[in-house]
Amino acid sequence: MYKLTDDLAIVETVDLIAAIADDPYVFGMIATANGVSDIYAKGGKPITAMNIVAFPSDTMDPAILGQILKGALDKLSEAGIALVGGHSVRNDEVRFGVAVTGVIHPDKVVAKNSARAADRLILTKPLGTGILNTALKAGMLPDDVRDRATVQMSTLNDKASQAMVSVGAHACTDVTGFGLLGHLAEMAETSGLSVKIDAQTVPIIPEAREFAHMGLIPEGMYANWEFYAPIVDAEGIDEDTMAILYDPQTSGGLLIAVAPEKEEAMSAELKRLGVEAAVIGCMMEGLPSRLKVL
Repeated sequence: MYKLTDDLAIVETVDLIAAIADDPYVFGMIATANGVSDIYAKGGKPITAMNIVAFPSDTMDPAILGQILKGALDKLSEAGIALVGGHSVRNDEVRFGVAVTGVIHPDKVVAKNSARAADRLILTKPLGTGILNTALKAGMLPDDVRDRATVQMSTLNDKASQAMVSVGAHACTDVTGFGLLGHLAEMAETSGLSVKIDAQTVPIIPEAREFAHMGLIPEGMYANWEFYAPIVDAEGIDEDTMAILYDPQTSGGLLIAVAPEKEEAMSAELKRLGVEAAVIGCMMEGLPSRLKVL
């Protein structure tokens, strides 16, 4: 973020991901929704974007790239974001993302380090996309599950952001590569608090549990588990559930910390805007970054 005036700041973000969909148009939409998400997590309004493309132009049909760019443009148009340029490089595999500029009032930034003790934690979008993408690569994901996952990953976090800004959230982050527990750990550590979550209330894509039990786990999940396990107390929680809590998400939902007296209003506003969400736990005083999973 960069403050321009007393009432205007810009928010910049950039992200690039490998292809996670067979359909290049769908991949363009998902990568764009994923890249824009950080602006929404801060409570900002994205206004411009630039494409970032890595593409094997010597071995792959350029029409595929055209479909990726069309998916991206359609998603940017949906969000009211102007495409102002981009950059491409040759690469052995396809990668795509966006660099996005947003605007925000400097005093209205929703940071991830400003959660308060007793804040309720609200999660939008169910977990499990990393596991489903692994199943897709293995050729084991049913078409209907793939389609539902596509809709979820290509859905913008704009309405969730609108709700948290209007009600007044203390803190927020989007759930992406570090998984739910990893991003919770970041929020807790930077806020100087600990966390308690109820695994039974965490929204999970049902099929993700089935594939986790089959061992279709993305490599990033193991890295997240190894790194964050020392600060996580999850005695009695089964391994399949833990795999989902550590599962790296693509274009995941927002994790919002809101005062307990505003929990009902936040849930109501999310519902009014058509955003599915669940209260999954709370922030607590205690050893910073310690996570308790019940």
